Amino acid sequence: MSNLSTHTFHVQGMHCKACTVLIENIFVERPHIESAHVSLADASVTVTGEFVGTPEVIAAELTTLVRDHGYTLSPEKVVPRAGWREFAYALPISAALVAGFVLLQEAGLTNLITSSEVSYPTAFVIGLIASVSSCLAIVGGLVLSLSASSVREGGTWRTQTLFHVGRIGGFFILGGLVGMLGNAFHLGLTASITLGVAVALVMLVLGINLLDVFHFTKRLQITMPSRFSRHIVNGSRNDHYLAPLLVGIATFFLPCGFTQSMQLYALSTGSFTQGALTMFIFAFGTFPMLALLSFGSLNIAHKPWKGIFFKTAGIIVILLALLDLTNALVTAGIISPILNL
Repeated sequence: MSNLSTHTFHVQGMHCKACTVLIENIFVERPHIESAHVSLADASVTVTGEFVGTPEVIAAELTTLVRDHGYTLSPEKVVPRAGWREFAYALPISAALVAGFVLLQEAGLTNLITSSEVSYPTAFVIGLIASVSSCLAIVGGLVLSLSASSVREGGTWRTQTLFHVGRIGGFFILGGLVGMLGNAFHLGLTASITLGVAVALVMLVLGINLLDVFHFTKRLQITMPSRFSRHIVNGSRNDHYLAPLLVGIATFFLPCGFTQSMQLYALSTGSFTQGALTMFIFAFGTFPMLALLSFGSLNIAHKPWKGIFFKTAGIIVILLALLDLTNALVTAGIISPILNL
């Protein structure tokens, strides 16, 4: 006779909704765990299953399942380490990167900063940042799951290639459709400005969460219902030869805040071409890091500099969000241009 028990543990290391989907998926795959529910807002997980031992022993057992992804569980709430010393490195690094972007813009080599819209280089940079935060958490898990499903076929090269082709191609087509949807709604200036502010606010919350200092902002993340993500995760365990392609396309609907901010912008363009190119370039920006995970080995979770890395990324995302918010307010005529861009 089964002896089910329910336990709630505190989780350290989560940054976004994608983390909750990944942890839930890992736990429910275990035969002795009946259900798992992760709360990003409370940084906790409630699991029901057949467990043996004290809460400390169970927490340690569950931690072994997710430690490689950078998460740890504990029975008691642990006050997160803010890592203020890491800002001593993150601030000058991010300042140097931003200065480099500005110099490239002044030299006419790129157009990262624009007064009216999210430029394509900006979408690429956001993709790079996303690929080492929320995207790496859940999309990386899908990549590894697909690899495991195709092992009996004698390799993963075909599987990984189909996945990335599906992801990048799917983002192009679906991004274009989102742009067409915006055109169908005949978005006016007010609606476009509203969407611009929404993009900036979504990115601002993401950037603050990457800093891992102000944890109340995790309650502000708005994502799609988890059931969509579960269907996509389940698809990654299918051994059909087209499964990697379809799962790659379906990542468009995963609960990644960076993806959603770009989707909102694609909607505001009202153009198939602009929407398609924005999402394509964003997806292409995620490709380098995800490819390293697919065809090689990459695990930032165990790097000693991971705190500096995430804080640097958070600062850059916050700066981009504030720039987007400023541009929206300038377009609305609320404030005067701050920079001559």
